[in-house]
Amino acid sequence: MPQDPSIDAAQRSRQLAWRRGVGLLVMTALAPGSAQLVAGGRGLGRFALRVWLGLWVLAVCGAVALVFRRDIVVTVYTHPVTQWIASVLVLVLGVGWALLFLDAWRISRPGSMGPRKLPMAIVAIVLAAAVGAGSVHASALSRSQAQLFGQVFAGGGDTVAKNGRINVLLIGADAGEDRRGLRADTIMVASISATTGRTVLFSLPRNLQHARFPAGTKLAQQYPNGYACPDQSCLLNAVYALGQQHPDQFPGAADPGIAATRAVVAETLGLGINYYALVDMRGFENLIDALGGIRLDIAKAVPIGGGAAKVEGYIQPGSNVHLDGFQALWFARSREGSSDYERMTRQKCVINALVKQANPVTVATRFTALAEAGGAMVTTDIPGSEVSELLELAVAGRSWPLASTAFSPPLIEPSRPDIDLIRRTVAGDIAHSQSLDAEAARQASATATPGAGETAAPAGTPQPAPSTAAPSAPATPTPSAGSSGTPSPDKPVMGKKAEKSRNEFSTQRQTDDLTQVCGVS
Repeated sequence: MPQDPSIDAAQRSRQLAWRRGVGLLVMTALAPGSAQLVAGGRGLGRFALRVWLGLWVLAVCGAVALVFRRDIVVTVYTHPVTQWIASVLVLVLGVGWALLFLDAWRISRPGSMGPRKLPMAIVAIVLAAAVGAGSVHASALSRSQAQLFGQVFAGGGDTVAKNGRINVLLIGADAGEDRRGLRADTIMVASISATTGRTVLFSLPRNLQHARFPAGTKLAQQYPNGYACPDQSCLLNAVYALGQQHPDQFPGAADPGIAATRAVVAETLGLGINYYALVDMRGFENLIDALGGIRLDIAKAVPIGGGAAKVEGYIQPGSNVHLDGFQALWFARSREGSSDYERMTRQKCVINALVKQANPVTVATRFTALAEAGGAMVTTDIPGSEVSELLELAVAGRSWPLASTAFSPPLIEPSRPDIDLIRRTVAGDIAHSQSLDAEAARQASATATPGAGETAAPAGTPQPAPSTAAPSAPATPTPSAGSSGTPSPDKPVMGKKAEKSRNEFSTQRQTDDLTQVCGVS
């Protein structure tokens, strides 16, 4: 019996309507506005397509600028106003795109699709919801970036390089519940080559006495032999509080405590300080968690607790141990059964791990959490306009070993430091670092212009390391027996007892065995 021609025509009509609907949704996904243009809504379609093409032109221009003038792109991107504008635009554009999906479904005449009408509606709604939700998330990310850039990179530092170097004062502030005021317990200076990014890290003990104030200042007249008191309470980590008590001696300073610490450290090391970065240890835990934790080679057990608090457990030794924020905080700050010099080394290990293990993918995917943690824990005078240059130096510096010098016994005695020796050591370490840069440049030049019979290495080929050895950061310790490159599933990071290791670190004030504490793989 022949099939009814009217049924055939109805089925073909529904199929054509469904295919048209699919096509319009695909067109909206690839080129928003194109579906409206072909369906007769020329005004809306042309407007949407022009916006879409404008975004592509802007993206191409940005990519070109990123290649040739990355500094300008990063400077514009990190400006808070840029991020606030972006947060509004991305939300408006996302909502508009979502509405175009719903409109594409409408103009596809869903009533003529028959049973496929409902699935097509669901697809359109899912696409619109996905675009809308994505725009809301992107808008929130831009707002977080605006808040971070505006709050952290407020500016005020010295942007002029000091003898070809950028010197950054790093202060770890521990304002715990048992503290009155703020104590700068971790004091370091990162001296960074302004051309290669090679870095030398200088650590000063918190209990350093007789640190000098700049000549000619009232505090230098008040403490002619450096900052020291008969009761030995005038320590380097108390200079912050001293500055807060004498704000008149640091006119124009947003934070007199930072200004005082900066002046004393600069005078002690003989270095001009460009910027400072103060890290509040109360927010340190959140930052580590936002990064997904860090991994360290730990050579001896580190107590959790101590002092006035009960020791609740121990971070166990091992190789490639994963620490979350809580564990990393105690690893960096624990004093129980150790010296300040061991603690300084543990803090340097944590900083080194953060620098080497914070990859761009992690930062990008967890930026909102990082922004919240960073804004709560970091204060700095680095201006947003210099973020680009410092990022470039940070990327370049990761390819070089981090040289490190700790001013602790037997090099110096904190209660009677030889300031001239400290300055000579700083100058010598920087000169050595610069000689390594010169040697690396010479080798690169020799490779680029080979002699007879030699062939130049292709661009981008890694060059051999200079023959002159740099002062190295703490070496990777010998892991405890049974440890391997990955954490053992039956060996917890924390334990109730201190597990013994092959390495024994003396609790006396020595520096020759600091390498037995920790390292970064």
